Amino acid sequence: MLKFFAPIWSPKQCYQICAASRPWLGIFAFLALSYGLVAGLFIAPADYQQGDAYRIIFIHVPFAMLSMMLYGLIGVLSLGFLIWRLKVAELMAYSLAPIGASMALLALLTGAIWGKPMWGTWWVWDARLTSELILLFLYLGYIALYDAIKANQPKSLAPAILAVVGLVDLPIIHYSVYWWQTLHQGSTITRFSKPAIDVSMLYPLLSMILGVLLFCLFLLTLRLQTQILQSAEHSDWLKNNKESTC
Repeated sequence: MLKFFAPIWSPKQCYQICAASRPWLGIFAFLALSYGLVAGLFIAPADYQQGDAYRIIFIHVPFAMLSMMLYGLIGVLSLGFLIWRLKVAELMAYSLAPIGASMALLALLTGAIWGKPMWGTWWVWDARLTSELILLFLYLGYIALYDAIKANQPKSLAPAILAVVGLVDLPIIHYSVYWWQTLHQGSTITRFSKPAIDVSMLYPLLSMILGVLLFCLFLLTLRLQTQILQSAEHSDWLKNNKESTC
């Protein structure tokens, strides 16, 4: 598996992959988000209990899911860095962190907007909400630790270790609605055996999740290229690339 993704771990080839894939990621992200927003906000029927207030799920759910998915990816990349010392994996994890932190913050904000009409309050110390807030702190802690240490100790493993340890929060977020009594509703789109959401709402939601994912990858290509340029500033391939473009 590692050999299959070998080109990604080469700074030069990873840089080229980012440049080549970014336009396509942007195009498909725009198409998926356009359909999801139009179908979700204007075409999908109102919920029989929540009315039109439920429509914020088309924004909230993708942010919440991507906040967890991106942190999981950061943890896996950090584990790869710890085991195989893959520099690109470390750069990719660091590039993802601000994007994931933004997803976590937006999930909390949109959740609060949804919670006010549904629960009568902007915030409660609910298990799902609290564990998502902890995830935001993990993102911010990883970024702060990376910036503080890497300037003086480039080979430090502390940020990667923090990222891996923080993975324990992901199952807590997911299963919190089952382990404890919470105000937050349970899963909807993951219950394929007994759907909890009509297809007229499901398809726009899936399109929004895909669109936000592609947009996050689009942002990743931008940040990762910048990180590679900074880390490979004196490398031969970068010098040759600059000379060939001049």
